[in-house]
Amino acid sequence: MADAPTASDEQIRQLQDYIDQMPSLSTTVTKVMEVCNQPNTSPNDLNRVISLDPVLTGQVLKLINSAYYSLTNQVASLTRAIIMLGLNTVKNLALSTAVLGSLSKEKSQCLDMTRFWNHSLCVGVTAKALAVQQKIPLDAHEEYFVAGLLHDLGKIPLSNCFSDGYKQALELSWIQKCSLQRAEQMIFGFDHCFVGKLIAAKWKLNSLITDTLVCHHYEPDSFAKCSNMVKIVALANVYANIFEIGSAGDLYQEVVEIEDIIEVVGIPWADIRAMEDRIATEIDNAQIFLQIAGGVS
Repeated sequence: MADAPTASDEQIRQLQDYIDQMPSLSTTVTKVMEVCNQPNTSPNDLNRVISLDPVLTGQVLKLINSAYYSLTNQVASLTRAIIMLGLNTVKNLALSTAVLGSLSKEKSQCLDMTRFWNHSLCVGVTAKALAVQQKIPLDAHEEYFVAGLLHDLGKIPLSNCFSDGYKQALELSWIQKCSLQRAEQMIFGFDHCFVGKLIAAKWKLNSLITDTLVCHHYEPDSFAKCSNMVKIVALANVYANIFEIGSAGDLYQEVVEIEDIIEVVGIPWADIRAMEDRIATEIDNAQIFLQIAGGVS
């Protein structure tokens, strides 16, 4: 196999131009993220921001009253919803629906986008389930979902900017029986994780979600040092790929990497398999995110 090509300045410029033209997060969502990052933010502070945006208000209330949360009583008040769910959860609901609203209608000549978003939902739901399994604090669960949901965003600009090359990467992954990430590196000299970092910078995503976009594939020298969220999303991605729930183009899982990820995370595969029915149910419930965003259903 020839040495991997080095990314050209022109390729990077094309990618950056594409990302610059992607929709920005709304002013309201940006403000929500800023407010929630302040140490003394109250539910009323967040309510004042979201209530100025009727669309986002409707989205949050629709999500809260959906099967995704399975609340006993209908919630009609935004303030009540924020108090019940907590600031961090509402922030992540706002972020995830905003991102899906921006990107769920994107087309691709290389990837089946319906299957792409189903894969993304599976990784998000599985990451959240694994966070529960690890007894991660409740107010962080939704961030694990969002990190899983967004982990493969870098594939969209990469496949759309360089569709011919991306088709070659998909074919090379098939021929070599290797991960798509490895094939991307062979074809382009960089991969969708690099592109994910550019997207995270555009949207000013926090460091945890940024790290997940950049580092969710196993690297022997650095994986053990990654945050727990990165490790969990990496394992959730393995789960989605092994069980072929949706597809983001990864047809082959490298056995050594799978074994190392499971070992580092510390959740036995048998325990993960035991969650299969629950994860399937939660994926069905999470389809509401795509419906609200106006994307695939």
